[in-house]
Amino acid sequence: MAHEVTQGPAGAPGRLGAAEREPEPGPESAHEPEHWPLGRLLGAASRAVERAWYEALEARGLTHAGLIVLHFLELGFDSQSDLARAAQVEAQTMSRTVDRLEREGLVIRTPDPADRRRHIVSITERGHAAFEAVRGLEDEVFPTVDDPAALRAALIQIVSAAPARPPR
Repeated sequence: MAHEVTQGPAGAPGRLGAAEREPEPGPESAHEPEHWPLGRLLGAASRAVERAWYEALEARGLTHAGLIVLHFLELGFDSQSDLARAAQVEAQTMSRTVDRLEREGLVIRTPDPADRRRHIVSITERGHAAFEAVRGLEDEVFPTVDDPAALRAALIQIVSAAPARPPR
């Protein structure tokens, strides 16, 4: 049964009313995802997708953090500090990720001639090739999603509504 989300104040999504909810299932249906609370369903989906992404990236010699850095470099970011801010991670975390990518020949890091404290990170040809190799991963990770654009739109809506958190 599909649920309609009611509109709350100022068009914000509301909660399902008691009359709109399905009856509570019995213990025999505890393992059936269609009866799970939305939070459990989202958590399970998140873990399943993370696992699939991890395995697909690992098969291509990448990590999720490495893919994020390559993506930001493709977008034009070039300093390690800007990469850390964009990825919302601490500078030390970004440094470890860039170290690994550099060891694997996917990026090069050079001191900024104008500011020796700053490092310029550049993607190598091998890094470009690795990034291109994962462009079609969504089709591999989500082969059974009927409407990937609708899923993407819903996830963007959820993430955009969440309060921004500074890096830990």
